[in-house]
Amino acid sequence: MKNVLAVVLAGGKGSRLEPLTRDRAKPAVPFGGIYRIVDFTLSNCINSGIRRMLLLTQYKGMSLDRHVSNGWRHLLCRELNEFIDTVPPQQRIDEQWYQGTADAVYQNIYTLEKERPDYVVILAGDHIYKMDYSKMVDFHREKNAELTVAALKVDVEEARSFGVMETDAENRIVGFAEKPTSPKTIPGNQKQCLASMGIYVFNAHFLFDQLCQDATLSGSAHDFGRDIIPSIIDDHRLMAFPFKDENSKHDAYWRDVGTLDAYYDANIELTGINPLLNLYDDYWPVRTYQPNLPPPKFVFNEDSGRRGAAHDSIIAPGAIISGGKITGSVIGPKVRVEERAKVADSILFHGVRVGAGATLRKAIVDKNVSIPAGAEVGVDLDRDCRRGFTVTEGGVVVVPALEGAEDLFARE
Repeated sequence: MKNVLAVVLAGGKGSRLEPLTRDRAKPAVPFGGIYRIVDFTLSNCINSGIRRMLLLTQYKGMSLDRHVSNGWRHLLCRELNEFIDTVPPQQRIDEQWYQGTADAVYQNIYTLEKERPDYVVILAGDHIYKMDYSKMVDFHREKNAELTVAALKVDVEEARSFGVMETDAENRIVGFAEKPTSPKTIPGNQKQCLASMGIYVFNAHFLFDQLCQDATLSGSAHDFGRDIIPSIIDDHRLMAFPFKDENSKHDAYWRDVGTLDAYYDANIELTGINPLLNLYDDYWPVRTYQPNLPPPKFVFNEDSGRRGAAHDSIIAPGAIISGGKITGSVIGPKVRVEERAKVADSILFHGVRVGAGATLRKAIVDKNVSIPAGAEVGVDLDRDCRRGFTVTEGGVVVVPALEGAEDLFARE
């Protein structure tokens, strides 16, 4: 894998995750108590033997860059040509923001060419899954492909949000449609389609040629799925690589956490007895930045009801459950839950304070927010809307990290 360069696209606005992305890039949003979303893609790279990585950022990249600097760069040795670099828009080629996924790579083509890779693996930094990219690269080589696309089976209704592929008997791509209204199903399986995961392996020189050619087309959206792939199917060898999960579970796990409800569901799934995503996997570990924090602490055990307890929950280091009750929730680092507070089916980010007697149900509370004593979140959704909190279609209430956020609880 020394001749492989990974390019992680980490620059989208993530507007569907607002207000969680108000001050941070989508890949930097916390996940699973101690992780960030980007940790899963980066862990896949390290576990796959890829040790040269470029993260292409664009919007609100400071939090992401800080996380990568604190938690990832020490794993790699620059003297051995190993690195993970965050690359903001250089405007080396054009004085504009990235116009699409292909344009993001094209605008950094000088940086890619300097590394002289034989193969370029292009990845998204905002999906949750475990995958060995080295198997995909080997498949790409064996099939003598110029481009290989990772493929996932999805239901027909879901396929309308993906690029949908048609393949022949040897997995060669013979048709591709980006977000089709009537997606073509898998032969012999009328309920599922073959969807692109947005994971690509390119022969490096072939990629550079296609990017340069696409950049000259005024009518192009400069997107891999919408423009590049359909334009090269007829004249070049494109292969579909069936997704192989490294999650040590029977069912393949892949989640796009691009909406608040999808993000919430993927987090809360982790609190189950035997969740599909195995975070306790020694074979395929997920790495992250781990600050030097004490273990979580549970205090008070009184018959009066002042009892620090957590059930079916994830509790991160530094948390203190001081006489409160947690059920079915994901509790981040340095969270404090005061006496007789009740937190159910909720996600609390780093440093959240829940006051005495407060009640939280099906809520996401952003970093360092203080919930006043006796306050209620998720109990009366109409009241939460009047307060200015985001309430999703699934009934999840999001309390944003705003200066003076505590004042929102006074609104009725």
